Amino acid sequence: MEVTKVLHMNGGMGDASYAKNSLLQQKVILMTKSITDEAISSLYNNLSSRETICIADLGCSSGPNTFLSVSQFIQTIDKERKKKGRHKAPEFHVFLNDLPSNDFNTIFRLLPTFHQSLRKQNMGEDGSLFDPSNCFVTGVAGSFYTRLFPSNSLHFVHSSYSLHWLSQVPDGIKNNKGNIYLTSTSPASVHKAYYEQFERDFVTFLKYRSEELMENGRMVLTMLGRKNEDRFSQGCSYEWELLATTLKLLIAQESIDEEKVDSFNIPLYNPSPSEVMYIVEKERSFTIDILKTSEIQRNSCDDEKYNMAKSFRSVAEPLLVSYFGHDELNMDQVFHKYNQVIANDRKAMEKIMFVNVTVSLTKIN
Repeated sequence: MEVTKVLHMNGGMGDASYAKNSLLQQKVILMTKSITDEAISSLYNNLSSRETICIADLGCSSGPNTFLSVSQFIQTIDKERKKKGRHKAPEFHVFLNDLPSNDFNTIFRLLPTFHQSLRKQNMGEDGSLFDPSNCFVTGVAGSFYTRLFPSNSLHFVHSSYSLHWLSQVPDGIKNNKGNIYLTSTSPASVHKAYYEQFERDFVTFLKYRSEELMENGRMVLTMLGRKNEDRFSQGCSYEWELLATTLKLLIAQESIDEEKVDSFNIPLYNPSPSEVMYIVEKERSFTIDILKTSEIQRNSCDDEKYNMAKSFRSVAEPLLVSYFGHDELNMDQVFHKYNQVIANDRKAMEKIMFVNVTVSLTKIN
């Protein structure tokens, strides 16, 4: 599986799209707002009033969440501007990054709505509106495990629910049969391979961002992670375990080949705070300002449009399609069976908690 070519969320605005099934991710962005507010306020207070502020959102995906964070950044800076008595709003250059397979078309179709929202949200006390022509948006296709921007060109980097995705399925995990991710039955060598892949990837990420960020540049990163060193905490792997159960049932029905399933593994790792701290300190390009965990209940979205299985499908389906193909594996059949597995599993009725690891960083000059 070539992750850089196939990893993306379901595009478009349809029933199974990420845009229509990412309420949980939206809640996480709102939960971590205080951390991003602190980082971007501190950043702005050290800039000249004439500087164009360059912001990169890495792993932006598609849908309304893409512009939610950007709107928050601009609102926060505008509040700081008014506190300082600066009359002219700065210009913003926003870079939206994801892999080339991402649905950038849907992102740019939402630009008029984003501009309209900026006008309303940033109205001045005198009734004047924020001029959206001060905000320039650019799409940047590429892996954030490579260089993406010129040296010293960014002020602020943000990433939410993206960095737990690895650059590749780890090598040396052929003995993980019966699993598609890390579980209590995975051999110790598989655990080691997953962690080492995450460490390599995160070191690479930090190295390249340190080259791209300006002096005193800031980053806020949120990953789906763990509270502690227990790699089997239910929130980390629960949905993938349900998918593994689903695939085993399809094997029993002879709907899919067992050997093919045995070689399928998810390129994902959920780090603990101590692992994040260790890697940042080892790489030595950034200081940690804040390192915090938060929890969110998997079925906490009470919106009537939210559906746990559809939400998971919007993330998992592209990986399944890229590996098995539409001809070999009928996706409607897979997720119909997945729904049945949820209904028959008592644990699915429990309050599954996802853990978010958020880290705010400043570049060491």
